[in-house]
Amino acid sequence: MTKAKTKVLILGASGQIARHAVQMLGERQDVEQTLLVRDPKKLTGNEPSNARIAIGDVMDKKLLPQLMEGQDVVYANLGGDVDKQTAHILAVMKSKGVKRLIFVNSLGIYDEVPGKFGEWNRKEIGQYLPPYRQSADLIEASDIEYTILRAAWLQDENEVDYEITGRDEPFRGTEVSRKSVAALVTKLIEHPDTLVRANVGVNKPNTNGDKPAFM
Repeated sequence: MTKAKTKVLILGASGQIARHAVQMLGERQDVEQTLLVRDPKKLTGNEPSNARIAIGDVMDKKLLPQLMEGQDVVYANLGGDVDKQTAHILAVMKSKGVKRLIFVNSLGIYDEVPGKFGEWNRKEIGQYLPPYRQSADLIEASDIEYTILRAAWLQDENEVDYEITGRDEPFRGTEVSRKSVAALVTKLIEHPDTLVRANVGVNKPNTNGDKPAFM
């Protein structure tokens, strides 16, 4: 018997992390991707053959339920009003019986970044973090099988090199490549029983410092 294909709905699919993940998942014969994008111009144009593209907004009350039908995994990579978007995604997942969510969030939402880097991070992005914290709280309060990834400062090195820290551990390192976060997302889609109901920091090992090296 052939194994059923894993159906993945990618929200914010034209984002830089998501683009890497789309290509990595494109190599899998056993995956079907649905890419939701607001602006098709932001797509690379060489999306893999196992990806179909939907144009529209996560907050669309008609479109999201249609796209959610029959999905196995939702991977969200969003910006802006992530708290409102999260509430809508969770409601639609519940209504369609979809259980697995991978959500990219930000470091610093629990004030978990220690030392000088923590102070610098708070100054740089602290004002933008409340909706991300609210998003994580909503996901943790739900009954879905989530993984929240709190990514370090993102850079574009062509490398996969990361480590993770637990929800209640001090954050390690200062930076991580977008490709590394995408590789972890891909791994979770391929092994959906990994890091279930986990909320982890993601960083490149040995990048401790007062701020990311590229800043």
